[in-house]
Amino acid sequence: MSYAIIRNTKYKRENLKGIFRHNERKNKNYSNDNIDKEKSYLNYSIKSPQYSYEKEFERIREKYNLKGQITTVSNIACEYIITSDHDFFERIGEEETRRFFETAYKFVVEYKNLGEQYILSAKVHRDEQTPHMHLIFLPVVHTTDKKGNSIDKLACSEFWKVKDSYRQLQDAFYKYMVENGFDLQRGLPKEETNRQHYSVEEYKKITNFKETKEVLKNMKLELPDVPDITDININRLSKKRDEKILEEIIKPKDNLIQNLYQDNMDLHKELSRQTKVIEEAEKYQKERDRILADNANLHNEVEQIRDEYKQKEFDVEWKYKSKIKGLEKENSRLNKIIDKFYETIDKFIHWICKKFDMGAEDNLVRDFQNETNTYLDVEKQIKHEENEKESEMEL
Repeated sequence: MSYAIIRNTKYKRENLKGIFRHNERKNKNYSNDNIDKEKSYLNYSIKSPQYSYEKEFERIREKYNLKGQITTVSNIACEYIITSDHDFFERIGEEETRRFFETAYKFVVEYKNLGEQYILSAKVHRDEQTPHMHLIFLPVVHTTDKKGNSIDKLACSEFWKVKDSYRQLQDAFYKYMVENGFDLQRGLPKEETNRQHYSVEEYKKITNFKETKEVLKNMKLELPDVPDITDININRLSKKRDEKILEEIIKPKDNLIQNLYQDNMDLHKELSRQTKVIEEAEKYQKERDRILADNANLHNEVEQIRDEYKQKEFDVEWKYKSKIKGLEKENSRLNKIIDKFYETIDKFIHWICKKFDMGAEDNLVRDFQNETNTYLDVEKQIKHEENEKESEMEL
């Protein structure tokens, strides 16, 4: 039976760039041979980040006012890798595979009452040999401050505070998936298997990797010839002696050879499995080293782009400020011209009335406006022309 697999990894801020580019498939090339780029279109997101993991972290932290002190060495995010074995997904089919990951996503939302708002990304990869999901989340604990007020606190150490917290995670995940209809079994805990986590180089030394590969190369799996009782010269042996040889020598040797052959086959399988594990680990180690190198290069590129952007931003801001200042100056000059025009019109009307001994100035202005259909007040004239245009459009 297949296992329910969920593994956790903790990340510092400096790790997020590389993890983002790998999980969201932002790289052009991958040293991991298991990735088939032609199948990357099969990948899908159960939750997509709005920005990069770094920006998404800052956005969520600010939006939900997360408490907790963050330093350069603080673990600020965690990643669950959720999967089972290849045969399991082949057996349940594509629709149930999608339900498997959607159910696992719901488990993470509910586990320790985390909440969906603290999940940065949940990406399912179908472009590798075995489908799996990378789920990035912030390890937030719901607690109270010194005054007893409820707060949400970003604290990885507190989130995994319990001594057997990983065992509890495995138990809870297995139970949740089985309750939702998936035929899986719980893997044996580390306390029972005594399994340790080693680096690739350490594992090579422990398993004598080079010697093992050489043994596998030269190992012969053919079953040796087994003596046949018929090869024995019957004429020289009595029947009783013949049967004794068969029972006491031939058959025991035959059984021993068969057992040794089976042991040899089992050893070959185990050595093959170990060498395959190490070869896969080497690939992941190379991928990790390459990601770290990409991170350093990307960091330098981002800093360079940021400096260029700041300079361009300053240049654009200065340009528009100068433009606005010039328009404001021009606007001020035009306002003075308009004010002077009003003043001149008033003097001109007053002069005409006095010169030609005409009636009141208001009557003169009114008659002028009625006869010419024109207002001396500029704002009234503009509004009058707009009203006439609207009337013409209605007709």
